[in-house]
Amino acid sequence: MDNKPALANILFLDIETVPQTASLEQLTPEMQTLWEEKFTLIKARMPEKYAEETTADEGYQNGAGIYAEFAKIVCISVGIIYVKGSEKHIRTKSFTGDDEGKLLRDFAQMTSKFLDSNQHFVCGHNIKEFDIPFICRRMLVNGITIPESLNVSGKKPWETSFIDTLELWKFGDFKNYTSLKLLTAILGIPTSKDDIDGSQVASVYYNDKDINRISHYCEKDVVATAQVYLRLCGEQPILLEHIERAD
Repeated sequence: MDNKPALANILFLDIETVPQTASLEQLTPEMQTLWEEKFTLIKARMPEKYAEETTADEGYQNGAGIYAEFAKIVCISVGIIYVKGSEKHIRTKSFTGDDEGKLLRDFAQMTSKFLDSNQHFVCGHNIKEFDIPFICRRMLVNGITIPESLNVSGKKPWETSFIDTLELWKFGDFKNYTSLKLLTAILGIPTSKDDIDGSQVASVYYNDKDINRISHYCEKDVVATAQVYLRLCGEQPILLEHIERAD
């Protein structure tokens, strides 16, 4: 990879999202109707995932978490790489909680401090298609001003400060999606999916009420993304003993 930014200038990022409520019936009547309309279209478009008899409530609990109009963010994890002596280290931190507005405001405040120039970048896996648009949409819903560093409105692709490891791996081939789990496996990087996976996050949040478990899971994805990025840049991965979690 040519023209690599300095590692210290990259903020690695991942988010975890869940449906707005534990069940469809807890939404307002208007939002229930709007989900039912949307899910009808989703089922028609994705018959391999949803059987015809799948109810709107089942679809909501299992699939609404990826749609910003019907979901919320419960965790944003970030990580930075720094060099100590001759060794690379990574430190992670999470913004979590039931109050999505506060979570997003705290995150926005952090980005305004870290992403303070065009020399700084945000890196994630499928970040351009999912994480960044989701964060921006939920900020608008919560009445929060989108930080300039995250706002793509009116910008050309080369004017944004995003690094997408999925995009780097594709090498210009846009036909297929490669998951972070698959990419870490084929590159020989220890998988970040050793506890829960994305399909279980809503259950851990609503049933187990274990936000710490979710944040640990999300931070592992941040570390995995950083490790993938290093491999794609031809650099050695970070040793496990050099992975730290901020208080």
